[in-house]
Amino acid sequence: MSGYVELPGVKTWYEVEGAGDPLLLLHGGLCTNEIWGAQRAALAARYSLFLPERRGHGHTPDVEGPLSYQDMADDTIAFLESVVGGPAHLVGWSDGGIVALLVAIARPDLVRKVVAMGANFLPAPESSAAPAMLDNMSADAPAMAGFRGMYEVASPDGAAHWPVVVNKMADMIRTQPTISTEDLARLSAPTLVLVGDDDLITLEHTIALYRAIPDSELAVVPGTSHALAMEKPQQVNQLIVDFLTNDPIPTMFPVRRATGTPSDGGPA
Repeated sequence: MSGYVELPGVKTWYEVEGAGDPLLLLHGGLCTNEIWGAQRAALAARYSLFLPERRGHGHTPDVEGPLSYQDMADDTIAFLESVVGGPAHLVGWSDGGIVALLVAIARPDLVRKVVAMGANFLPAPESSAAPAMLDNMSADAPAMAGFRGMYEVASPDGAAHWPVVVNKMADMIRTQPTISTEDLARLSAPTLVLVGDDDLITLEHTIALYRAIPDSELAVVPGTSHALAMEKPQQVNQLIVDFLTNDPIPTMFPVRRATGTPSDGGPA
């Protein structure tokens, strides 16, 4: 099933498939739902998948004014309320991971578990392993050809609007997000921070994200880049399913998750 829903901020395209507990798949920046091709069948076998395309992406039109992660998070909250009708798991890649974090912070009542894959909580100049890539983020750059192809096939705004969206996205990525560690510390949904070992987001930044979210879990997929879900889909899918399906196990030598002290029987 696919179609549009009128949300307060934007007329939003979404797709639905599968059966089970609701799970939102939130695509990356300048992408469409096409990027979830290696995940959809595996996840739809267990969950009711909802795949909204954000403002200015895929089949969803652009809006007047600048783009912001907060507006996209507000759109996602409205989607959860009006289409899903209640709480769901959120699995977000790249920009979709940022949106998932913002939604989980603002509306814990609408979020069951979060998988934030290749996500950052500070702007690209502070979190990217290759900040110079922003200097080459132009509509006609060769590296943008694949993104442009997805956009031109799907966008209701037409191919001529592509440079407008690219410029808006570049401005957003340079200055956003700005999620404080205090806000991350309020995140109550169980969270898996997932990243490639050669990701665009530095491992140092990813570890800071993991440490800031209480009781979060961390997985680094070896031999992968920012596109880890496409490069090693079976491994990534298994990590996602295991996390969403299972409760945490009690570990034998907890340090970060230790609740006791040597004086009361905790780890020495």
